[in-house]
Amino acid sequence: MTRPPHFNHFKLIVVAALLVSSCISVGSNTDDTSSVEESGAAVEPTVVLTPTSVSRSAEARPYTTPELVEVLTPSVVQIAVDLGRGQGVGTGVILDEEGLILTNWHVVDGAVTITVAFEDGSVSEGELFRRDPMLDLAIVRVSGKENLKPAIFGDSDSLRIGEDVVAIGHALGLRGGPTVSKGVVSAIDRTIVAYAGADLTGLVQTDAAINEGNSGGPLVNMFGEVVGINTAKINVGDRIGFAININAAKESAYSLIAQGPVPPPGFLGVGGVDITRALARALRLPVGEGFGVTVVEPGSPADEAGIELDDIIIQLDDTEITEGQDLTDFLRGHPSGTEIRITVVRDAQFLVSLSATLVERPDR
Repeated sequence: MTRPPHFNHFKLIVVAALLVSSCISVGSNTDDTSSVEESGAAVEPTVVLTPTSVSRSAEARPYTTPELVEVLTPSVVQIAVDLGRGQGVGTGVILDEEGLILTNWHVVDGAVTITVAFEDGSVSEGELFRRDPMLDLAIVRVSGKENLKPAIFGDSDSLRIGEDVVAIGHALGLRGGPTVSKGVVSAIDRTIVAYAGADLTGLVQTDAAINEGNSGGPLVNMFGEVVGINTAKINVGDRIGFAININAAKESAYSLIAQGPVPPPGFLGVGGVDITRALARALRLPVGEGFGVTVVEPGSPADEAGIELDDIIIQLDDTEITEGQDLTDFLRGHPSGTEIRITVVRDAQFLVSLSATLVERPDR
């Protein structure tokens, strides 16, 4: 019997290296979203405060823009993420003194690591606490950071069209602190199709400049109250940006905090390269798409299950795997201790079914 051509491991390694080098040459992509496996550091429950809201007195006067920036900047952070195949930058708003930070889900989706930079120049490692993909919101937590200044949250229902607002955020990931832009409330209760095809409703529209990197940052009224979380802009229009109204964001944040920290995703222990249809044709592979394994970490669930180099993962349980992002998404929904079925193509010929029990990602 003539054996089909063996799956060329050297070719796969070369392709993987080319893909990695091409990502490095791109540099930092703000608001990017791609990875192979999500970080799974264990998160212990803690008692947390809720977002700070206050009632404004009748005698309160609006700030000037410079005063507003001075008051609010300590409550705004830069969020940098390593996505495994690239980097991303966004903005966050400090929720409480315990280290909870509100941002957009699309800023941290797929993050392998999260780094939070504060107004005083200090930097802390962050971890995903909870997420609300339908509202494009997430909460990141940092530990051991003292003297945090939570932002003050206002009432977006009281916004009026034409009212002055200020957007603060780390636009384009530029060095030297956040970018400030001023505009007005152009409209309220807008609906757009945004991240991952979800409909975002009840949005505040503004002509204050909102650029990549601003995502997750505050839209603020002239009393220093956060009235929206900047989330999107219209590329085909001029000065058309959108923010999630803060009343909806507060409700989501309260709910997320009450749920406690999200369980860390399970860890499988493989690395590799996406098998695209073009690559499959070029290497004469028997599958159209999948995830080609070029790394199996010793002692990992993948190693113990018997996954081998050159295996092509095509299915986890009943979930089809066509690329690394599919693997990431699957693991995100399956915590440590979950037993899974793995279907691979081996030696460019055989279908092999394996089982593995996921663990927490080990400390590096």
